[in-house]
Amino acid sequence: MSGAGAAGRFVDEAGELAVLGGRALAGLARRPHELRSWLRQMDAIGVQSLGVAAITTVFTGMVLALQTAFSLPALGVKYYIGTVVAKSLVRELSPVLVALIVGGRVGAGITAEIGSMAVSEQVDALRALGADPVRKLVVPKLAATLVMLPVLTALGDLLGILGGLVVAVLQLGLTPAFYLNDVLSELTLQDVASGLGKSVFFAFFITVVACRQGLAATGGADGVGRATTRTVVVASILVLVSDFFLTKLFYLLG
Repeated sequence: MSGAGAAGRFVDEAGELAVLGGRALAGLARRPHELRSWLRQMDAIGVQSLGVAAITTVFTGMVLALQTAFSLPALGVKYYIGTVVAKSLVRELSPVLVALIVGGRVGAGITAEIGSMAVSEQVDALRALGADPVRKLVVPKLAATLVMLPVLTALGDLLGILGGLVVAVLQLGLTPAFYLNDVLSELTLQDVASGLGKSVFFAFFITVVACRQGLAATGGADGVGRATTRTVVVASILVLVSDFFLTKLFYLLG
């Protein structure tokens, strides 16, 4: 019985996420848009996450370069280190790591903000005034995340490749020209499109989960805290699980 109950709750939660996601996407297409609110959210979600995204991707690129070259020296991998770093980062590591690190920060913040409004009855007040909470609260955050997460991912790609360049030059004795030529000759538009396409899906999942948990929060400050924790856990799992299926999809499309 408990298993059936858990399955039922899972189905209900998935259905509510799907409904909220559909309403949010419909709100994105409906005018007029609150551009000032969108810009404020882009600053809070994207610009203020720049530091953590940069640190994550730079050191990931550096560690990847070190591990690849030192683990497989007999194969001469160090001469192809640019290809390994660029392909791994652009197609896989950068989208996933930026989504997990930035998404955890952004998702927790969104849930805390909306959850605080929900438990203090501000969301109910919006409904009483005839305003749509999804349009007022969810749509600007979704629009900002859909724009800024791919931007942060693209920036992370660049910084991670430059991190690999530092290791290639200082630790492996390669020239910058050799490394960059290897990157540019092997990295394709399909690689870039695959990584950025994943980040768009990740942005959608993170935002919808965060907003759903915030709107459903009850029980005062404790309830908001629990909702924030659920957001980070559920969003992280969704990113990791969906990454597998998106990888297969993009390879099939390519």
